Amino acid sequence: MMGSFNIQLDQAGKVMKVQVEGTFSTEDAMSSVEAYHKSTASISVPEYDIDIDCTKLNVSAPDTLPILEGCFQLYKKDGFKNIKLRIAKNPILKMQLNRIARSVQLTNYEVVEE
Repeated sequence: MMGSFNIQLDQAGKVMKVQVEGTFSTEDAMSSVEAYHKSTASISVPEYDIDIDCTKLNVSAPDTLPILEGCFQLYKKDGFKNIKLRIAKNPILKMQLNRIARSVQLTNYEVVEE
């Protein structure tokens, strides 16, 4: 399944809800970053949490890991209050996400297994 990406802004609750699923190609990842920039343009990011539903995301191929790392750097640079990554029980994906978060020195995140 191709990678898909959906963003919803809950302006009352100050949460950016992101749903990612499938396997991301470089092109999928680039268009998701564009959608992300469009969404963050209209909000004050430091007032928001970002809640990312990765329960249907497949483990990333090594060549897309730098893109995932770039996304984590964006979340850090833009200054979200809290970053929540929801995953299905998947030790490999959990390890990947934790490793990438550490590599960009992301501190305000949690990986939640559902």
